[in-house]
Amino acid sequence: MTTSDRTDVTLPDPRKRPTIPVPEAGELLGLSRASAYEAANRGDIPTLRIGRRMVVPTARLLAMLGLDNGEAG
Repeated sequence: MTTSDRTDVTLPDPRKRPTIPVPEAGELLGLSRASAYEAANRGDIPTLRIGRRMVVPTARLLAMLGLDNGEAG
């Protein structure tokens, strides 16, 4: 895969989007949808369960990646 084959991924702002879907978090990490759900089920990606839905807290994901600016939390 060359650089031109990749799409630019925009990091979400935790104040505007406090949670994101697991597949979107996986995309930020360079994972397939299936791999993202596997990582989330293992606990490698931080998640919250709301009913039957699993979402990723944006601030925790960015902190895990070392991309938080101290305002998220």
